[in-house]
Amino acid sequence: MNPFDWRHFDVFLPQTALCRGLFLAQWQGPALAPIACRRAFGAGISLNSEEMTIMRAMIPARYGRLAAIGATAALTAAIFVLPAKAETDAKAVIKTYSDIALAKYQDSLTAAQALDKAVEALLAKPSAETLTAAREAWKASRVPYQQTEVYRFGNAIVDDWEGKVNAWPLDEGLIDYVAENYGTESDANALYTANVIANKSIEVDGKKIDATNLTPEFLSGTLQEAGGIEANVATGYHAIEFLLWGQDLHGTGPGAGERPYTDYDLANCTGGNCDRRAQYLKSASDLLVSDLQDMVNDWKEGGGARKNLVDGEPKAGISAILTGMGSLSYGELAGERMKLGLLLHDPEEEHDCFSDNTYDSHLYDAVGIRAAYRGSYTRLDGTVVEGPSVSDMVKEADPAIDKELSDKLDVTVTKMEAIKARALGGESYDQQIGEGNAEGNATVQAAIDALVDQTKSIERAVGTLKLNAIAFEGSDSLDAPDKVFQ
Repeated sequence: MNPFDWRHFDVFLPQTALCRGLFLAQWQGPALAPIACRRAFGAGISLNSEEMTIMRAMIPARYGRLAAIGATAALTAAIFVLPAKAETDAKAVIKTYSDIALAKYQDSLTAAQALDKAVEALLAKPSAETLTAAREAWKASRVPYQQTEVYRFGNAIVDDWEGKVNAWPLDEGLIDYVAENYGTESDANALYTANVIANKSIEVDGKKIDATNLTPEFLSGTLQEAGGIEANVATGYHAIEFLLWGQDLHGTGPGAGERPYTDYDLANCTGGNCDRRAQYLKSASDLLVSDLQDMVNDWKEGGGARKNLVDGEPKAGISAILTGMGSLSYGELAGERMKLGLLLHDPEEEHDCFSDNTYDSHLYDAVGIRAAYRGSYTRLDGTVVEGPSVSDMVKEADPAIDKELSDKLDVTVTKMEAIKARALGGESYDQQIGEGNAEGNATVQAAIDALVDQTKSIERAVGTLKLNAIAFEGSDSLDAPDKVFQ
């Protein structure tokens, strides 16, 4: 029996990595022990006095006292500099995360600017063609933006801002005309059918408000969440979506909103108030551009969102990344955006309910979560922004956990792609969640299950990196589904 075989020292040394490092030292020389241990330890290790005694006793038997002293000193130095190395690695990961955030928001801004130009073309010359072009520009704008949603949770600046651009669901009767089956009032919202496009004066909390000019300032400062009601969504992607498509009156049947282009044709106006509708749409589009510009600035060097991460504790920054991944995966996407609608079989609970574009929004949420973990994002122009990642850190600590999580992220994207394939094949998302559609329901449920499953592995990654436990966002639809029906 070789007395230096590391397998015979596991009982004495809980740190198996240390034994392996010493085993290498026996065959290759004590000078290589620190290198072996550095590779093995990853985030560092602490030795108690008994373990140091065993280590000192092992090396002299082969190399003599002087070698033992040198190897012990070198190994000890290697061990105790590792926390600094881990901190540097974490900071590099945070930089990658911030660089990708900037790229994603820049792409979102570029796509929103293209949407704004399409809106201008529609208003300048209303036609079926210009309306279709504006709708396609809106859909295209969702691709980069949805990939940013993983930044919302764990980053207070993003979460506080997000409601301006992506709040949902909305009581669309606040904005424009609605069908009779929408109803005329709501106990929860006095502005349920305010129709600000048709009315130059509205009442908010018992006070008359002048709504003559539907400016960006009026939409964001007065109408958005008027009366403290979250459903009074006056700005952002979904307000624009409603103005381009109108209500989807098909329920869980085929078809999206069918607003005619003549709703913007001043000479042949349908729906009334075409001039005010045009003003509202343009103001909402301008606001989307300016709000996204604000977030681009927040992720530039010295910007608030980047600064909070870069100047903070590295471990807190890594926790923020994993918080975004877990909360979007579980409570928000699997729960509020998917399981709730599936339980109720309610098309009003789909994320992009006017356009039937929900399949793409869900897919790119999943793609964004994966990108946050792997530290790689492909921009609209095809260039790739990448660097050190959380995946790299987890892989160093436990390759099996990294593979498990990475594989599950791929599975989720595949399940989302299956939803998209059905939608492109003629069965939209609201049809897939419809009552009695067993196959469609199963396709959506498979994606929900994949999201829940990947969240479990995200939790394992948190433990692997020895971070404090993270409480991810929950959802009654997942945690207490009976409450949904109460």
